[in-house]
Amino acid sequence: MTTSLKSPIQLGDPVEHRGVVIAPLFPRTDPRAEYLTLEQAVPLGFHVTELDAAGSVPELLAKNPLDSNVLLYDGEELLGAKQNRILNVTALVPARSETTIPVSCVEEGRWSARSAHFAPSTHTAYPELRRRKAVQLSAAPFERGLAQHAVWEEVASKADRLGVDSPTRAQADIYRARPTPDDLRDAFPLVPGQSGALLAFGERFCLDYVSRPDAFARLYPKLLEGYLLDAREHAGEQRGDLDAFLERTLAAPRSRRPSAGLGEDVRLAADDVIGSGLALDGELLQLCAFSGEAHAASTRIARASSRF
Repeated sequence: MTTSLKSPIQLGDPVEHRGVVIAPLFPRTDPRAEYLTLEQAVPLGFHVTELDAAGSVPELLAKNPLDSNVLLYDGEELLGAKQNRILNVTALVPARSETTIPVSCVEEGRWSARSAHFAPSTHTAYPELRRRKAVQLSAAPFERGLAQHAVWEEVASKADRLGVDSPTRAQADIYRARPTPDDLRDAFPLVPGQSGALLAFGERFCLDYVSRPDAFARLYPKLLEGYLLDAREHAGEQRGDLDAFLERTLAAPRSRRPSAGLGEDVRLAADDVIGSGLALDGELLQLCAFSGEAHAASTRIARASSRF
């Protein structure tokens, strides 16, 4: 597979198994910024809590006593406290800081404390949930809680489609009820030097990328669980053009604004691509992108037309 030489990201050879297609992504330059992932930081004393005793659905407090910055990735799920949440965007939490981070709730039916601190989950939000969140946030990126209704609606719809009953309407219950078969997970191993992945179901795409291969090695198992949960509904659709989607993503119009932590929050918005990223001192630390509404609509129309 090839991409433009101007691209900061190299697309590797895709792996296809049981109708699922995932291609590795590689950085073209050596990373400069250093950071820990959530899994690395928590055992060292990093923790995330409710904002205060009353709590706030769209915000949490990240407390970092470490001398290292910590990367919290878009869609990572945090379990416990008053209700489970997912990260709305990627945030680089500065060393020795307390930082407010934007989140969405993925457990609509609970508002009672289970723990003082949140625990990292073994999965992220699945791609379609992250895509819907991104679409909502692109409309008004500074409006807190804008994506919440869409997130609750999608989690409830996913549970219904997969036949999962959750007393608190929690995304985590869907993963528990529909575990990934080992043979499917094992079919998509991490490749040495890999720093991202591009998932394709027909014209539906999900791209995830970070600047450091060591960080992606820790994130990939969580992202893969989300990819393979969506595969239960979309695996087997004719594969779209991965090179073309990567090119569209890198060429998409983008805006920049201060992030929740260090660096700049980058938003991508086009008819066929929606996404966000994080840049620090001119380096792209993170990028995630999804098929835009135009592609999602055309896919739904094509599938509906095939029934007649």
